[in-house]
Amino acid sequence: MRSYRVLPLVVAGLLMNRAASGQIDPEQRELIEVGASQALQGAAPIDGYGFYYLNEPNFFHTNVTLRLALAPVYLDSETGFVGLLGPHTDLGVGLAGGGFADNYYEFHDGQYLPGESFWGHSVETSASIYHLFNPGQRIPLNGVLRIREHYSIYERDDTDSGFVLPHDHSTVALRTGFRWGGREPLLKPDLAMEISGWYEEQFRTDSGSYGFNGDRVLNEDSQLFWGRALLIYTFPDSKQRIDVSVTGGGSVQADRFSAYRLGGDMPMISEFPLIIPGYFDGELSARNFACFTAQYTLPLDAAKRWSLEPIGSIATVDYLPGMAQPGHFNSGVGMGLGYRSRSGVWQAVASYGYGFEAIRSNGRGGQSISILMQINLGTRHPNGPSTMDKATSFLRDSLLNPGNSP
Repeated sequence: MRSYRVLPLVVAGLLMNRAASGQIDPEQRELIEVGASQALQGAAPIDGYGFYYLNEPNFFHTNVTLRLALAPVYLDSETGFVGLLGPHTDLGVGLAGGGFADNYYEFHDGQYLPGESFWGHSVETSASIYHLFNPGQRIPLNGVLRIREHYSIYERDDTDSGFVLPHDHSTVALRTGFRWGGREPLLKPDLAMEISGWYEEQFRTDSGSYGFNGDRVLNEDSQLFWGRALLIYTFPDSKQRIDVSVTGGGSVQADRFSAYRLGGDMPMISEFPLIIPGYFDGELSARNFACFTAQYTLPLDAAKRWSLEPIGSIATVDYLPGMAQPGHFNSGVGMGLGYRSRSGVWQAVASYGYGFEAIRSNGRGGQSISILMQINLGTRHPNGPSTMDKATSFLRDSLLNPGNSP
């Protein structure tokens, strides 16, 4: 997001932040999510997101669920029809669009290049099929098949006059995958586990060269495949919390618009955040990667309101051609100070991050500060315990009483 500008800040991350990607969420939720990060070294955009999130089961009808993410200039929504295609097969129809969600920011060797960056706006429609493979089991195994049509419109910001923008174009993407378990769309869920795998193929119209004298290419098609394993657990008495994840992926014919972007320290900025503290958000562009992240929450007071939250990430990166830098290994650490209100309605974390291999003007080592906040306006269970409740209950029982596990 552009340096020192507010408007792009409040919409970043909405496009990919789809909580219903593994199933239609059965719980009523109403949240406000805000996050912002700023580098302490080197000129860079302000990274962030800010949106109102609503998930409303029984929307006008008992088998209809509305999911809505709303920012001042952007909307992301999906209407889910539970059981429409069978007892355990749901249909979701999505509509999204607005300003600045397709902004592109170019980085080379740790340097932000505004002359090669530009704004992007979009409109998108999608249709998704969600199938539950193991009804009655404590941890749900869901399959997903989604097709979406995404139209991108580009506009100059501080873009160099000699830089030719890519053509406005349409991307048709087909995604399929599975998710065993899942993570709730919360800043800091108490419990979660997930094993998932995904494949997506993207087809673009108006592909071709752009940039300075056609020095970069928008590919006609790209293929992506990735997976994630995740575990979050909070000890009931001490409220100490562990959060570990490993994510890896590869690609065929990836370009700047389909490459994996690593760096930054905001967990809600995308569906699969590739966090490395101390780096700019999306600083590293990869065609193949593996990233491991671990975070620990240690309460500081008897009421468990204040907490210390150390985090660390390591990643190995096979860079996108034309975006390489010395060394394939990248790592970062951070330390956060968290606060949770007495009622638990709102929580916030302020943190500092240091990226060991981040390239800056004075050598290696990048620094950043960030603040995250969530306001939970309401959560309830309209139809009794959800599959996520059952999964986290099973997880708690398995960890504390492994002999009782089936």
